[in-house]
Amino acid sequence: MQVHSYLFFEGRCEEAIAFYEKVLGAKRGMLMRYGESPERCPEGMLPPGSDDKIMHGEFTIGDSMVMASDGMVSGKPKFDGFSLSVDFAEVASAEKAFHALADGGEVNMPLGETFFAKTFGMVKDRFGMNWMVIVPKEMPRG
Repeated sequence: MQVHSYLFFEGRCEEAIAFYEKVLGAKRGMLMRYGESPERCPEGMLPPGSDDKIMHGEFTIGDSMVMASDGMVSGKPKFDGFSLSVDFAEVASAEKAFHALADGGEVNMPLGETFFAKTFGMVKDRFGMNWMVIVPKEMPRG
């Protein structure tokens, strides 16, 4: 069994995937647009001109798959109450990704050393998606 995140970008999915390819090295997977679906959406479900919007998409960051969609193409994505956490092996890589994610977004907690991490920070990207960026420390067991 696996659990995957499914993100609804409400009209900005393709832009978001391209951004994550650039800043996190994401790899694009399967994409299906509403206009390619073998079944049409019910009348009035989507705004006119949504055929090119993404009905279902997949991308990977490292070994993790993330699924995404333009949803109802409302133009109002909401990513409240959760974050995606991405681990790095090196502080320099974490800093680069953090600052790239923050471009056009908002830093909620600047990167810095903590008792559990060589560096850790929280950022909301330009799409409203919350991220935690971390280079974990080896924690003693016991």
